[in-house]
Amino acid sequence: MSAIEGKVVAITGASSGIGAATALLLAERGAKVVLGARRTDRLEALASRIEEAGGQAAHVVTDVKRRGDLADLVKLACDRYGKIDVLLSNAGVGPISPLDDLCVDDWEDMVDVNFKGVLHGIAAALPVFRAQGFGHFVNTVSTAGLRIVPNQAVYAATKNAVRTLSEGLRQEAGDRVRVTVVSPGITRTEFADSVAPRIRAQALESMAALAMPPEAVARAVAFAIEQPANVDVGDIVVRPTAQN
Repeated sequence: MSAIEGKVVAITGASSGIGAATALLLAERGAKVVLGARRTDRLEALASRIEEAGGQAAHVVTDVKRRGDLADLVKLACDRYGKIDVLLSNAGVGPISPLDDLCVDDWEDMVDVNFKGVLHGIAAALPVFRAQGFGHFVNTVSTAGLRIVPNQAVYAATKNAVRTLSEGLRQEAGDRVRVTVVSPGITRTEFADSVAPRIRAQALESMAALAMPPEAVARAVAFAIEQPANVDVGDIVVRPTAQN
């Protein structure tokens, strides 16, 4: 019997990439997944795929910029399955660009999704975890915050803000709530689609040459979740072997 079997896992950014891969893997291992993302058609397709394979899935449209949407995601988990074991805050955007381009709207979007979206998840799930007496926050950050490079200053800053927030949360969590951050390296996702046009070719070239499949990150998430309740895996870095 898998240590993941029976766990209820809510996932933001679940409609593609790392979120979708993680939902599929966890459902395969017996978790009940609650899918949140903005694209209804993809959520429905993913939930159907999981159910057709014998898994259990619920879904609700979730924009992490809206605090109420995170409350609805957590409520759905509790209403449908009676609890929530894990909140995977995975939703993120990366419209990276040189600072000189002054893409202020993109900067604000990254702050609102990558950082404030995680805060909204904490606000929704922490009271439930406290009432249950157990729970696990898993936050997706990035190796972009470990090695700062040109064009990614704001993106890296939002990811490192989540890293700092997660460590503070871990210290306040006590012995009943776990906190994990997962830092993926270059991964085969839709990330390059939002990159500034003048550096998009470079991003696509790097992805084609180096990117690992999102399933690699999903396995890292599963590893953290399946540990015994008294074991907290604080920080996982998973990157392609060829990535600097």
